Amino acid sequence: MSDAPRTRALYNSDCPVCDGEMCTYAAYSETKDLPIAFDDLNAIDLADWGVTEDEATRLLHVLHEGRLHIGFDAMLILWVQMPRYAWMAKIGRLPVIFQIADWLYKHVVARVIYERHLRRKARGLVKQSG
Repeated sequence: MSDAPRTRALYNSDCPVCDGEMCTYAAYSETKDLPIAFDDLNAIDLADWGVTEDEATRLLHVLHEGRLHIGFDAMLILWVQMPRYAWMAKIGRLPVIFQIADWLYKHVVARVIYERHLRRKARGLVKQSG
């Protein structure tokens, strides 16, 4: 990257969905030399983000220009930074679309992903922190 990242995404590399999506975004960002960094919550000190492991695995967290965004809003912040996805951010910001997508992300998508993470963790398929 040519400049220090102005946007950082915190994601769970132990989650196949999260890892796949963030790796796609990271590869695109690298190709376009975008000032976006991707922090694996399993490889950093979460105190630097001010979140617990549980909070970090429940919803996407994005730090953009010093402000923390969580959930669907965090996804929109990422998308708007990447030309290929900026149109999705514009649509996602429309009031009714945002309300529906934010609710679906929080109460359906993220919940299912989080519960799968907990099952993988209980079966010993992910790193145990501590």
